[in-house]
Amino acid sequence: MADTETIWGLGRRKSAVARVRIKSGSGQMFVNKRPMEQYFCNQLERISVHKPFEVTELKGKFDLHVNVAGGGPAAQAEAVKLGIARALVKVNKELEPKLKEHDLLTRDPRMKERKKYGRRGARRGFQFSKR
Repeated sequence: MADTETIWGLGRRKSAVARVRIKSGSGQMFVNKRPMEQYFCNQLERISVHKPFEVTELKGKFDLHVNVAGGGPAAQAEAVKLGIARALVKVNKELEPKLKEHDLLTRDPRMKERKKYGRRGARRGFQFSKR
């Protein structure tokens, strides 16, 4: 990978979409133009985002710029994690088995079920009143 080359990775979870750009650098992470620690306040979300780097032992080797939209903070963190893992595979194909072993390249297919007509939600009906 050249010094100025930028690699893209796309991650999705629920309705969150993360577009991840990585390039070799000092380990700076920005999410929506804010430092990652400032954007993801919850420790579990930060751990989730760092996991691909810890598994591949590449922490601090890449600069990260992420645009993420939709969903909640937990879904956004999972989307960023998938985007990072996909970008790392593009950087080095030999990392793929290690990332697959830790289940970091699997897209979680669970989505919110759509609301149906004649009902209050996806499955919940309206309250029945006898009188």
